[in-house]
Amino acid sequence: MTDSRRGLILINTGPGKGKTTAALGTALRAVGNGMRVLMLQFLKGSWHYGELDAVRPFGENFVLKQMGRGFVKVGGAETDPEDLRMVQEAWEEARLAILSGEWDMVILDEINYAISYGMLDPAQVAETLKNRPEMVHVILTGRNAHPSLVELADTVTEMRELKHAYQKGILAQRGIEY
Repeated sequence: MTDSRRGLILINTGPGKGKTTAALGTALRAVGNGMRVLMLQFLKGSWHYGELDAVRPFGENFVLKQMGRGFVKVGGAETDPEDLRMVQEAWEEARLAILSGEWDMVILDEINYAISYGMLDPAQVAETLKNRPEMVHVILTGRNAHPSLVELADTVTEMRELKHAYQKGILAQRGIEY
């Protein structure tokens, strides 16, 4: 066991709920310890989520940006070129943010979806993660984390659904799901 401190790569994946929520909890802990956090949401963008307002009081210490349009259609000709462009734009901002060392933690929310939908090359992501400054932590969220990124990560958590309110016909609740 080594006590060396360095930036970690964490992945929150799996079919259960809580991947983004867990990343937000880690971000809150980081900000509470004097760290600066950037969270880029790759696909979210059309809804207003409670976390957007919640992080506002942290100012420049916790910046959250929605980089997408919301739900995307994927698969062959269905993938909208505008969604592809937005994912590439989000990735370029993420890449520069990670490599800049300006942020102590960068959260790439829903990036695993963008990769599994074929909208982003996992090799590009892996290359950036390997070349990041030593103390930069990166969290990747979304189902179906790419095996090469799972291999590269320090900590991988798989969320597994045992039971969910929607199975009883209960709709998404403000403050719980969004």
